[in-house]
Amino acid sequence: MEHTDAVQVVRAGTEGGPTAQTEGMVRHAGVDRTATSASKVWMGRVTAAPGSSSGPHHHGEAETAAYVLAGRMRIYYGEGFAEHVDLEAGDFVFVPPGVPHVEANEGDEPAELLACRSPDNIVVNLS
Repeated sequence: MEHTDAVQVVRAGTEGGPTAQTEGMVRHAGVDRTATSASKVWMGRVTAAPGSSSGPHHHGEAETAAYVLAGRMRIYYGEGFAEHVDLEAGDFVFVPPGVPHVEANEGDEPAELLACRSPDNIVVNLS
């Protein structure tokens, strides 16, 4: 899509667009290059079923920020993925560029996050 000075809206239920995926995490693009004229940011909704986890991955040069809308998530990182942080609804998280991690929904309820990446939705699967 060409650059425009107009405000652009992606209506509920119309988000989607092709997006990089990781096992266990379903990413639905909201603001990206295909739906808007955005060229330096990707924003989307990420869902994780109960008991699911992603494979090891990182997001290349992209900075990633997320806000947990519902459920609980655990992010494993560090040497051998031995470290982790726990997240619940209302929490924000930042994952620096190039940091390998695994996202897991170890709970009994679906989890949903609002994720934002800059410059794009880069996903490098490591397995």
